[in-house]
Amino acid sequence: MNEALAVGTLAFDMVTGTIGVVMAEYGTRYYLRPPHGGCEWDAPRDEIRPATVADRIRPALTEANVRSSAGGFL
Repeated sequence: MNEALAVGTLAFDMVTGTIGVVMAEYGTRYYLRPPHGGCEWDAPRDEIRPATVADRIRPALTEANVRSSAGGFL
């Protein structure tokens, strides 16, 4: 089983491939919310791990790559 994550830390949901802020832990589940707000979701504790630097920059890098391949006209 994974080490417990503190409320307020960034975690990576390995099933959905998204990062979220840990809002609560209840039993064997974590409750996460997108870093900039949005709908909360829950996931089993075994499917959540601390977010790495790569996890944190992946969304911005993906967006930059899309803009670049579209000629910057999105």
